[in-house]
Amino acid sequence: MNTPHFTHRLATEADLGALALIMNRSIDALQKGFLSSEAIAASRLVMGLDTQLITDQTYFIVERAGRIAGCGGWSRRATLYGGDHSTSLRDATLLDPAHDPARVRAMYTDPDYTRQGVGRLILGLCETAAADSGYKSVRLMATLAGEPLYRACGYREIERVNSATALGPVPLILMEKPLQSKMGT
Repeated sequence: MNTPHFTHRLATEADLGALALIMNRSIDALQKGFLSSEAIAASRLVMGLDTQLITDQTYFIVERAGRIAGCGGWSRRATLYGGDHSTSLRDATLLDPAHDPARVRAMYTDPDYTRQGVGRLILGLCETAAADSGYKSVRLMATLAGEPLYRACGYREIERVNSATALGPVPLILMEKPLQSKMGT
């Protein structure tokens, strides 16, 4: 699945530095208008890359002409959100596709590539991979900035929460979407 001018691939450990730059640019630029500068600073304590996604080979990079336009992944593990540094949020327990929703995780778009289909492409890759692995639904923890994309892509709100950090609360939205299997069920 490629959109015009975009390609995708799985992330590797060699991409870690470039991914950190994209995530920082995304947090800085795309959270403005949704969060105060204090809440953006607090969000850095819970947002970021979980390198387990790279190890599990479930983290995608979308590129245009060799430049990373966005990244995001899915997981068969219980962790719902948070980067390597947010240890209190981590749970590597494997989910049961017969009963549990897969997780969509760590979605970031470079601010230079917003509103060009990058987020939709990454979601589609994640949803297809999760469905191919037997999951019947996917769940994610959305930022306020990400909520419009997820709603437009069929995710429904389960509940609004505040993730407590040392710098203050970060508002988030728990969302879920049923998946269609290859058989259409």
